Amino acid sequence: MKQTKTFVITISRQLGSGGAYIGQQMAQRLNIFYADREIINKVAKDFSVMEEELEMHDEKALTFWESFFQYNTFSTDVYTPPRYLVPKGRDLFQAEAKIIEHIANERSAVIIGRCGSYVLRNHPNHISLFLHADIESRIKRIQELYGKPKEEAREMILKSDKERALHCKKETETEWSDARNYDLSIDTGKIDPDKCVELLLNYLNLIDVSE
Repeated sequence: MKQTKTFVITISRQLGSGGAYIGQQMAQRLNIFYADREIINKVAKDFSVMEEELEMHDEKALTFWESFFQYNTFSTDVYTPPRYLVPKGRDLFQAEAKIIEHIANERSAVIIGRCGSYVLRNHPNHISLFLHADIESRIKRIQELYGKPKEEAREMILKSDKERALHCKKETETEWSDARNYDLSIDTGKIDPDKCVELLLNYLNLIDVSE
């Protein structure tokens, strides 16, 4: 992988595969920024409301972005202006893509979900991961995390899989679960999450990712 100032890791994952935990641990071990789907979604909505005003006042754009990145994370306590129009569908996807691209261009990061692997497919220093697991392993993890009955956990997983696949197909015309769309695909049902982190860090060392 090309040596540049920054690098970015995107993680696409099935619900219950441990993607959020693994992503957080990787970001912590690498001492880089972590952006999950909630952060990206929130900022994208705020950004899209203000985008038209920013385009009318170019000198404000840099200040706007700098204000976001003064924080280690995008805190929900940060003031945002009233929302007059909450973007949906394609508009929201495009706003999220802009946020993902900006994060990747500004700093090294681990980015979870939001079709990040597709959005950054042409980034010169990007590694894309897909984490999956068998249904029983995922059900067990959802039960442990959320205290859900087994059948409810199963329904959550099946619904999530369907929605993520449809979203990816609609916005990117690619198959969400196709391992060929990623640099590395791992079955987290066969390896402890912390060992999975070690495996991924070793993989990054093999392809010589660094700042």
